[in-house]
Amino acid sequence: MKKIRLVQEEDAERILAIYKPYIKETAVTFEYHIPSLSEFAERIKNISVDYPYLVCVSNGNIAGYAYAHRHMERDAYQWNAELSVYIDENYLRCGLGSTLYSALIDILRLQNICNVYGCVVLPNTNSEKMHEYLGFSKLATHNYAGYKCGRWHSEAWYRKHIGDHSQKPELIIPFNKIDKKKVAAMLDHYNESLNSKMQVG
Repeated sequence: MKKIRLVQEEDAERILAIYKPYIKETAVTFEYHIPSLSEFAERIKNISVDYPYLVCVSNGNIAGYAYAHRHMERDAYQWNAELSVYIDENYLRCGLGSTLYSALIDILRLQNICNVYGCVVLPNTNSEKMHEYLGFSKLATHNYAGYKCGRWHSEAWYRKHIGDHSQKPELIIPFNKIDKKKVAAMLDHYNESLNSKMQVG
């Protein structure tokens, strides 16, 4: 049984355990140093004020997590959000990434976000396919964008329009002001879908 839910304070240690191998062993993230638990918990707390932060629990264990965060700092960019997702290596290729991404996008629509972005460090065929499957368009490839693990890495940027661009956008609603009943109903829908796929498989 799998369940997507909002992050809780006590999740920080497990989430950090998922993130650590990505820092130490891959260029999926360009971060070099593993943050302390207190620093990581503070990151989660700060992000959760303005944007959704989700975890996927499988049989009581957190199998992956995803969150949205600000994309660019100037005021005119406030209707944009960047998405990030990390899955425990034991749960890769189970569709968790795309389900978490989709749930984030639906919540961001409630917040009046108009554009969502994803950054993929290349090569990463699975992530590229996921973005394409979810209707993202590839904007650009930034060659030699970062140096990690002994070599230079390029990155691809993807974008999806999720709002109406024909008129003045509605004001952004911080995540902590969103009706949590609406969020819970959305997550219930995704959980039902997630577990029905498991039964079919």
